[in-house]
Amino acid sequence: MLRMFFLLLALITGFGAHPALAADTPPDVLARETTKEVLAILKQDKGIQSGNLDKVYQLVEAKILPNFDFNRMTQLAVGKYWPSATAKQKQALVTEFRNLLVRTYSGSLTAFTDQTVEFKPLTMKPDDTDVTVRSEIRQPGGHPIPIDYSMYKTSFGWKVYDVSINGVSLVTNYRASFASAIRQSGIDGLIKTLTDKSAGVSQPAPRSGS
Repeated sequence: MLRMFFLLLALITGFGAHPALAADTPPDVLARETTKEVLAILKQDKGIQSGNLDKVYQLVEAKILPNFDFNRMTQLAVGKYWPSATAKQKQALVTEFRNLLVRTYSGSLTAFTDQTVEFKPLTMKPDDTDVTVRSEIRQPGGHPIPIDYSMYKTSFGWKVYDVSINGVSLVTNYRASFASAIRQSGIDGLIKTLTDKSAGVSQPAPRSGS
């Protein structure tokens, strides 16, 4: 599930990157238009396709970090244990969780081939500040994969704080493993686990069909 999440996450990394879109653009329109641009980059960039992680990391730093709320994602994933963490531990948790997601995501970007995406119509009220943008990933020879982005509006535009694939939430999926790690070795133990996992996912993901 995780590897598929990060591969599909490539389709949303351009959120906010399209200069012609206003800050108050509806989230589904923003997703659809910027996805077209990102798909084109991924299909044309030979460096990413060949597994140049330095180039991939630069793309991730420029595109994904400004558009995901890692603080909120981490807080939701840590769940009931978040209030008991110190300020220093909270910062470390956010940093290491972000590093893990970025490194895993970066490696999976090199496996991107010919997937396409279709966004579903979004019904929202003018004053809505929290929405779910629904889409469907299509890949040759496979069944369509539903992927939903939980987004909320901030003073800096729409931010993603969770992603669900086939109804399975990324945040919820991590929450179980985080809780297990905390019960066994505390908050510091979870931080170490995240650090170790991040260090172990620095290699490019295998190409599809390999």
